[in-house]
Amino acid sequence: MLYKWAKLLSLAVLLNGLCPPAQANTTIAAAAAGDVANPTIPIASIALLLPSRSGPLGAAAEALRAGFVAAYERDKSGLALTVIEAADTPADMLSTYLAASENHDILVGPLSRTGITAIVRSGKIVKPTLALTQPDFAGDKETALPPQLLPIGLSLEAEARQVANWVSADFAPGKAFVLSTSTAWQRRAASAFVQQALSHGLHSAQMTLRTDGAMLNAAGLAQLQQRIQSEKPQLLFAALNADQARQVRSAIDAEIPIYGISQLNPLLPNDNNQEHRLPELDGVRLLDIPWLVQPDHPAVMIYPRTISDPDQQRNADLERLYALGIDAFRIAREVAARNTAFQVDGVTGKLDVHFGIGVDNPGFERVEPAAVYRDGVVVPLDER
Repeated sequence: MLYKWAKLLSLAVLLNGLCPPAQANTTIAAAAAGDVANPTIPIASIALLLPSRSGPLGAAAEALRAGFVAAYERDKSGLALTVIEAADTPADMLSTYLAASENHDILVGPLSRTGITAIVRSGKIVKPTLALTQPDFAGDKETALPPQLLPIGLSLEAEARQVANWVSADFAPGKAFVLSTSTAWQRRAASAFVQQALSHGLHSAQMTLRTDGAMLNAAGLAQLQQRIQSEKPQLLFAALNADQARQVRSAIDAEIPIYGISQLNPLLPNDNNQEHRLPELDGVRLLDIPWLVQPDHPAVMIYPRTISDPDQQRNADLERLYALGIDAFRIAREVAARNTAFQVDGVTGKLDVHFGIGVDNPGFERVEPAAVYRDGVVVPLDER
């Protein structure tokens, strides 16, 4: 297991909350603040539904759970937390969710798109639910989300739209080349950028680069360079990973600006290993969460960093999920306090939330800080 999560989950104190407790892996409870007469009754009970035993999602679930519990341990007054093992198949996730909703006040999860899609389609979301990803309705854009559901997951599509807003202010009207491979997440991010940029008057030419194994196809890169020379776009948006972006940068004119999303950053903060640096990407601009690019931010410094086994390397994507766990708890705590419109200066960005009783159209926005590669590492962009 990538991290030593057991230490964070060592408490297993079972106390009654507003709802009777459900069967779960771990239940952690805290006394309600100021409740002297009966200090064992919490203000609200939270169920965290995660597929920790899943092969594909197990490591991600453990990272998110560790972040959530770390934040809970720091600010748990008045709350009871139950961590529930939820298989990642749609039918099992729905069954677990429905059982948990009978016994808890706030539900956090699931982590998979198929899981939250099954829950939404059931029409049985009657408790405040903070989804850790977006539902997938296979192109059905008319499906409305229930008012008790708020997706708060890290979204590459949302990052792409934020980048489009950013570059459009400087380059619209104009033209961008939008690069991706046939990988699903890259195509989604590329499409999100194109649509958002067009709304600002910035036109885009979307290009799908072929791959030869882990490498981008050399002939395709040569064709890209030819098109850049003939069509002269003002910028490139790279819906790519860092290795692919390095290949693009080495194949084209280094003067053309390149923008991207968090997947361009595989680095961890305060990593002094020179071999991990990516000087080929110097000047590339991107978005990423404060947890990775602003380690000295006050909201970041108050939470413990993840603990990795000596023989295992920390991973930027799992760090992002750990950070998401922290902010998911902070949002759940505000919902438990029945706040319906609030902002959180979070470790995954500045969060603007409209959700709760009486809110007919829930809203959630995450604004991530801009960053740039300098000397092979990602640092905050001073000018924004």
